[in-house]
Formats: sequence, C-alpha cells, structure tokens
Amino acid sequence: MTSEPAPTHAEPPPPPAEDTSETAWLGSITHILRLTITLTVIALTVWLLGDVLTVIFAATLFAVVLHGLSRILVKHLRLPYGWALGAVTLGLIAAVVLLVWGSGPAIVNEVSRLQDALRQQEAYVRSMLEGSETGQMILNYLPSSLGGHQGGSGGSLASLGSRIAGSMTGLVGSAFGVAGTIVVVLIAGLYFAMSPSVYANGALRLVPVAQRPRARALMLRAGHSLWAWVAGQSLDMLVVGVLSGVGLWFIGVPLALALGVLAGLCNFIPYIGAILGAVPALLLALSLGTRETIMVAALYSVIQFFEGNVLGPVIQRHAVQMPPAITILSQTLFGAILGFPGLIFASPLTAALLAIFDGLTPPLEDDERV
Repeated sequence: MTSEPAPTHAEPPPPPAEDTSETAWLGSITHILRLTITLTVIALTVWLLGDVLTVIFAATLFAVVLHGLSRILVKHLRLPYGWALGAVTLGLIAAVVLLVWGSGPAIVNEVSRLQDALRQQEAYVRSMLEGSETGQMILNYLPSSLGGHQGGSGGSLASLGSRIAGSMTGLVGSAFGVAGTIVVVLIAGLYFAMSPSVYANGALRLVPVAQRPRARALMLRAGHSLWAWVAGQSLDMLVVGVLSGVGLWFIGVPLALALGVLAGLCNFIPYIGAILGAVPALLLALSLGTRETIMVAALYSVIQFFEGNVLGPVIQRHAVQMPPAITILSQTLFGAILGFPGLIFASPLTAALLAIFDGLTPPLEDDERV
C-alpha cells in the first residue's frame, strides 16, 4: 500500500497593507464634522437660550464671589465653610441695609439731580450743535440713540437710558423685569455657593467617563480665573471711583460723589466703561465753563493712564491677563449676541473661556513662537 501524502493547508494571504493616508484623511474629516456639529449646537443654544444663559452666568459669577470671600474666612479664621458663607451673606445684607437706611434718601436725591442735570446739559449741547453748520453735520452722522438724526429723530441721553433699561429687562422676558432678574440671580448664586460640589458634580456626569478628569481640571481652572478677575476688577473699580470723585470735588464739579460712584461702576466694563463714566462728568463740566471741562477731561485721562499703565499691570500679576484687543472684540461679540447684558459680562466670560482654552491647548515651544 502506498501512503497518501498528508494534505497541506495553504496559509491565508497576508492582510492588505493599511492605507495610512486614507485613514488619516477619514480621521480629519470625522474631526471636522464633530467640531462643526459641536459649534453648531453651541451657536443654536446661545441663540435660543441666550437670556437664560446670561442669568445662569451672572448667578455663577455671584456664587464665585461668595465662595471666594468664604474661603478667605475659612483660611484666616478657621471657620467651617457653612459658617463662613453665612457670615459673608449676613455681612453683605447688613452692608446693603445700612447703605439704604443711612444714605438711601441722599443717593436717590443725588441720582435724581444727576438725571436732571444731564437732561439740561443734553438739551444745551444739542441746541449749540444745531446752531452751527458743523454741529448740524455732526448731528446728521450721529445715531438717534446719541441725540443725532441717524435712524430717526428725538434721540437723547434719556432715550438712550430707557433703551438700555429696556434691553436689560429682556434678560428673561417682561414677566420678570430687572428687579425679578436680580432676585433670581442672587438666590441662585447663593444656592450655588452653598453646595458648589453638587452642581459641579452634576455637570461632570454629563461628560464621558474618560474625559471627566480633564473636564474637572478645566472647571476648577475656570472658577479660579473668574475669582481672580472679580477680585482684581473690584480693586480697580474702587481706585477709579475714589480718584474720580475726589478729583471732581477738587475741580468743583457738582454731584462729585454720584459721578465718582458712576465712574467706578462703569469701570466694571473695561475700556468702554471708562468712556461711559466720563461722559456725564464732561456734560456737567460744560455748564461750568471751558476751563473746568478741560480740567475734567485731563482728570479722566490721567486716571485712565494710571489705571492702564500702573494699576492694571500690578493687578494682572495676581489676577487674569487679558490682551486689550481680545477684551474689546469680546465686548463687541457678546454685546451683539446678548445685547447690553452681554456687554457687561463679556470680560469675565472671556476670562473663563481663555482659562479653558489655555488648559485645552499645549503651550508653544520656543522654536514655535513667532
């Protein structure tokens, strides 16, 4: 018998070489599609829920202030966080009550006098411009919101104020209004500050498990950036308000206290706020004469030079460094999207976004820098 040869099993052919160029191309397309979808969803959310998101961010910013002040008490007085938050809340309430009780009538009187004086000066400046050809040309190119002829007639500072107030009431609709929105922001911010981990952990549960450590780090970075911005901007507002009030009192401008407080509050909005705070003082100085007007303009110029070149850099060493161009462009962008509230909160929102962007992107090497 002849033995049959053992059957041979042919080895399977090797798998075809993977086309790395095609895989990379498909990966790039997938990444671009994901990024496009994400940006589209974010844009639609902001467009549809912009007012609500503004209220949420305002409440978050207030919670950051309460949390930061409470942490200071915890660090220096060794108090439990709950007791520290209660002390900060009671302290703020007591300060507001004392301010309203002791200076409320005077503040209301100052604000009323300031409004009347601004209306008189607006009418005076408008009549002076209408009396000359150059003034007529200026009025023809000014928008109606600033008293000009563009876009309709009858614009004035008073109408500008009413439009600003009207845009603020659009935060959550006419059912609430400004007062209701402020109450919502304060109450929500207090609840956020009482249990920040509850809300932060709830947001982290929406993130995929693999990305949660990074998301947590970005959330902490954004919170620290917001607190640093608020602390630095509060000091900046205080210094600008005190210098403006004292300087106007020394020059002899009426309502120096109210104008100083207004300058400090307007400085919450970097760069643009400085102009908004200076305009009322310049209008009142016109009633005193050319000399006083020039002195007021010089005073605000010196204060802003000191704030931009001395005070600002010192604060930014311990706070948030924001390039001026990005600050102004963010105010334009968020102001166009969210209106006047977007202009107010553009800077702290940009500070938080810059902190997140800094955490998401690796730093440049020395040979990669321009």
